[in-house]
Amino acid sequence: MLWGYTAAFLFVLALYMRSEVLGVAEQQEDNKCADISNTTWQQYRTRTKLQVRYLLLTRSNLDCAQAFSQESLSKTRLPPHFNTSLMSKVIVHGYRAMGSKPSWVMELAEVLLKSEDVNVLIVDWVYGASFAYNLVVESYKEVSVQISVLINQLQKQGSRLESFHFIGVSLGAHVAGFVGTLFEGKIGRITALDPAGPMFKRADTFDRLDPSDAKFVDAIHTDSDYFGISIPVGHIDFFLNGGNDQTGCARSRFASMYGYVICDHMRALHVYMSALNGSCALTALPCTSYEDFLMGKCVDCSVFKGTCPTIGLSENSGITVSPVPKEQKVFLITTSSEPFCAHHILVELEVASLDKSAEMELTLVKGSQKVEKRLRLQTDTTVYRTVLAHPAPLCEIDSISVRNTGARFYRQADIHIRSVCLSQLPRREAPLCVNKFDVRRGAPWSHDFVQVCN
Repeated sequence: MLWGYTAAFLFVLALYMRSEVLGVAEQQEDNKCADISNTTWQQYRTRTKLQVRYLLLTRSNLDCAQAFSQESLSKTRLPPHFNTSLMSKVIVHGYRAMGSKPSWVMELAEVLLKSEDVNVLIVDWVYGASFAYNLVVESYKEVSVQISVLINQLQKQGSRLESFHFIGVSLGAHVAGFVGTLFEGKIGRITALDPAGPMFKRADTFDRLDPSDAKFVDAIHTDSDYFGISIPVGHIDFFLNGGNDQTGCARSRFASMYGYVICDHMRALHVYMSALNGSCALTALPCTSYEDFLMGKCVDCSVFKGTCPTIGLSENSGITVSPVPKEQKVFLITTSSEPFCAHHILVELEVASLDKSAEMELTLVKGSQKVEKRLRLQTDTTVYRTVLAHPAPLCEIDSISVRNTGARFYRQADIHIRSVCLSQLPRREAPLCVNKFDVRRGAPWSHDFVQVCN
């Protein structure tokens, strides 16, 4: 794939191509509600040129999207309802294998408008995104160029570059990234929802999303081992459940096509929308790897001077340190369904030396909610650390129980526990500990907590 274009050449090319793009706004009456496109099989077979159109939604026309094109803006008039004094959220969908419209777009627009009074611009490039993936990738920069022409026109009408927040899904994240490249990183923000991996994992930063594309770039990774990208591409990169397999998504090929093929990939979008609803905070911690995170090696956000990043619309993901570190990997565990939130609880266990290996099961209980963790205890180790994800915060946990488990064909000795301590992550307070007790096989041990959340 040859990317030997300069930004200047692309802008000139875009101006030339304006005559080739359909004037969608002129084809629709102002009072006609618009929807994102579907591509028919005949259009797929006879594709000759790229078509990009835009839909506008605001709180003034929440139930009736307005379609327009960059041609309509060349007449020096803004689309009705567009307010240059407001922030603008630009939604960019990704690859559409079958040419169908992305059904989630309108839902995301509505959630954004409920969260903030903004302009929501939807980039409809379904027609160009519906061919063989390698052909779509070869033309994605052309989409970016057309969007950049639109942004230039909106600037002339009074919009500021820093007021634009792009939200790109999959391949749409790289479309947004190249728009940022054309504007030399001066647009306000890019949020990438599982940015596409195929044909981008080894690409130069000029050809893919990277932190230089906007004043702040945040990315959510949920399918890094398949459709998504495995490397950090933003200032903050959220890796949910390690960034690969997501809880609740099918692991069998005999499951539904959605469950097996794209559930992981689209989880980033659904988690993001859930975060915008504000039902709970999705907070992550920086760490070198997911394995280290699960082993309790990363317990605070000192790299950000104590403030942990959260998924959502908070400025710089809630981080106040300046400048924000680049390509910072942060990790969190989510549940299998909305609102996806889980509280990270660090368990630190110290046992007396064992004569032979043993197994134990640790359970945190809050009402009917139980989270279990099996630990394999070795003869050469006495201290164990692990992170559990519980729907309830530590201060609401009712009790902890420990069972001495193991194989039935040999006698497992009692486990002498020196201490078991629980901490809410990020750690800000002293851990909650229980000291010196024995756990016999067939006789589970439990301890009730009396706590009050601040």
